[in-house]
Amino acid sequence: MSKLKTRSSAAKRFKVTATGKILHKKAGKRHNLSKKSKARKRRLDIPGEIKSVDRWKVERMLPYNL
Repeated sequence: MSKLKTRSSAAKRFKVTATGKILHKKAGKRHNLSKKSKARKRRLDIPGEIKSVDRWKVERMLPYNL
């Protein structure tokens, strides 16, 4: 069987933890930061976990990272 290709776009956007969780960066931390509170900006720094309904899609894009 031939090798499976990893989607490079997905590899840049998602990180797989040692326990198998798939993490992503949160949106909203690029521009217009002066109107957002410090607490809100800190919350946006914390990575979010992928929803269970989208997990299989990301797993297919990252065949060797799981």
